[in-house]
Amino acid sequence: MTTGQKLPARERLLSAAEEVFFHRGIRATGVDELLRAANVSAASLYSHFGSKDGLVAEALRVRLAEWQSVWDECAAKAGSDLDRLLSVFDALDAFRDRQPAARWCAFLATATELPDAGEEIAAVLAADTALLTDRLRRFAQPLAGEQAATLADDVVLAYNGTLAAYLRGYPADPVEAGRRVAAASAAAY
Repeated sequence: MTTGQKLPARERLLSAAEEVFFHRGIRATGVDELLRAANVSAASLYSHFGSKDGLVAEALRVRLAEWQSVWDECAAKAGSDLDRLLSVFDALDAFRDRQPAARWCAFLATATELPDAGEEIAAVLAADTALLTDRLRRFAQPLAGEQAATLADDVVLAYNGTLAAYLRGYPADPVEAGRRVAAASAAAY
């Protein structure tokens, strides 16, 4: 497709979902607003995704695949076990540089907005949590041995705090602060 040509309706819907759902909120965004942002008809939304929730789930799946790819790259560049564990912070920094950044975390925002999300959305949220916790436990193993799960929990807490710091606007460099807290925790093992 050449520059200037319209993206297919499916891609426009996903792009609009990124823009409006994860910047303004899922509940705050009506279907009509989404359709205007994507410049598509309601029929396009329903034929591609079945529902607004189907679009939310697919937008999260796309985001999760992109997040995992960025984290894979950062973990592969890590020069030590500690750097590999802390690569989640490098990935967060890199991901925010590459993606149109949501206010904080699309997954946490969705979980907050839709605590009783349907099965499709809940499955993607669970997949994000599993990626985070399973990978951090694996990366913590060489550093903490039998205490790897505990160290991974500490890093998840620092990571979640880093994400929340974007909402608050403090500290000035949330990634550096989160990385520092996680490194201090790792040093205790």
